[in-house]
Amino acid sequence: MPRQLERSSIHDETCPRFQETLETVGRRWTGSILMAATQGARRFGEYRAVIHGISDRLLSQRLKELEAEGLIERTVVPTTPVQITYTLSPAGEALLEALQPLVRWSIRRTAENTHLSPDTGGAHT
Repeated sequence: MPRQLERSSIHDETCPRFQETLETVGRRWTGSILMAATQGARRFGEYRAVIHGISDRLLSQRLKELEAEGLIERTVVPTTPVQITYTLSPAGEALLEALQPLVRWSIRRTAENTHLSPDTGGAHT
């Protein structure tokens, strides 16, 4: 049975905020960057090493966007040479915690799709 919506209208003030969150999370490479952070990536080169296929330009752009959204914290370490680290902020950690049910769903979905019978043409019933 479907859950009841928290609000009676999709046109109230929560809908645009939710849509913005979905768009932020859904941007290409954002999920990979957030996951890399949870797995210990801190420096630009570490992110680049674990996210195969992302360009330096796009990684830099996404890190700036995630910092602007308050999901990643950028820290300048005053050493020679200067080091810059990127870590999940508390808001980023909370977002990933909130996304865990979606991660579990996608894993189940993938497992279900690998068990589909070829004679159904990929249809899932």
